Order: sequence, then structure tokens, then C-alpha cells
Amino acid sequence: MTPSPIPGPAEALQALLEGNARFVAGKPEHPNQDAGRRAALAPAQRPFAVLFGCSDSRLAAEIIFDQGLGDLFVVRTAGHVTGAEALGSIEYGVSVLDCPLVVVLGHDSCGAVAAALDSLEQGQLPGGFVRDVVERVTPSVLAARAAGIEDPDAIVDEHIRQTVDLLLERSHLLATRAAGGKVAVVGLSYRLHDGQARLITGHSLT
Repeated sequence: MTPSPIPGPAEALQALLEGNARFVAGKPEHPNQDAGRRAALAPAQRPFAVLFGCSDSRLAAEIIFDQGLGDLFVVRTAGHVTGAEALGSIEYGVSVLDCPLVVVLGHDSCGAVAAALDSLEQGQLPGGFVRDVVERVTPSVLAARAAGIEDPDAIVDEHIRQTVDLLLERSHLLATRAAGGKVAVVGLSYRLHDGQARLITGHSLT
């Protein structure tokens, strides 16, 4: 089987949004989920997008974007917070697997954002490693408040923007490839009640 050509950044995003539209409409096609696809992928993978999303159990990427085996290289952390492991995984998807698109996927009613808001209001951080997650989300909350943003879901959107910017600031590889038009880095926000993913921000889509 000859592998399908990897799409460009804009085409990759369009494929995701079209899959999400099918999911929202209740008409998913469940592509690339059969035994033939499994066998074809055994020698190597060729995903068309890196999906860096929140670990929330309601954000299963292949389901909400109606994709299948080998389509997405998925990296997930609570609140899509960015550490060395997440950055390394994203860079692997771009540099080794040649994914033309990196998506930061957040969602409304985000528990990590809510925890960061609570910690600021109460002046107390949670214990354990949850503290690290909250500390990494807090700069986005502070940036949102500095811009006069108070609605929790609008703060989530700001956190998505901040995460996209942070990826490009911290990863020289991503910044270089984005500047050369080889990869786009975008932010999508998912609405839990209707399943729709909407574009919040994007770099190097044209």
C-alpha cells in the first residue's frame, strides 16, 4: 500500500475541522480503524498532525475529530501545561514524523484553569504534583486578568493562546519551521456541550 502524501498545514487543519463537523452532526465516518489500516501502519506511522491537548477524559482526540489509527500524534497533559517531556514529544512529531500541524486543544470548564483561579483567590496552592500544574496555568490566568478578561471560559481561550505562544518561544525547532511555512501551530477550543472545536489562534497557516 502506497502511503498517502502528508498534507500542508492548512489542509491538515481543514481535515481536522471537517472531522469535527461530522462528529458534531452525529455522522462520524470512523476512518482508518480497520484491520487493514492496522497492518499497513505496523512498519511506520505517518500522522498528519500533532495534537497537544488537555488530559480531560472528554477530549479523546481521535473521536472528536473523527480520525483513526496513525492519523494523530497525541500528547496530553492536564491543562495542556508545557514541560520538557511535552515539548520533546511535540518536537518528535514535527522533526521525526514530519507533521505539518501542531494543535493546542483546550476546552471550556477546564479544571486546571478553575484550580488556578481558586488558588489566586484563596492564596493557597494545592499539594503534590497538582501544584506544578496550577503554577504553570497561573501565568495565563494573570495575563487574562491583566487584559480585563474575567469569564472563566474566556480565560481558557487566553490560556490556549498563551500555550501556543509558549511553544513557539521555547522550541527553536517549532519557531524555525513555522517561520519557513513548514508547520503551523494553532489553538482550538472545544465546547463540551455540543462537541464543536473552534479556532482561537493560528501561526503560519498560509
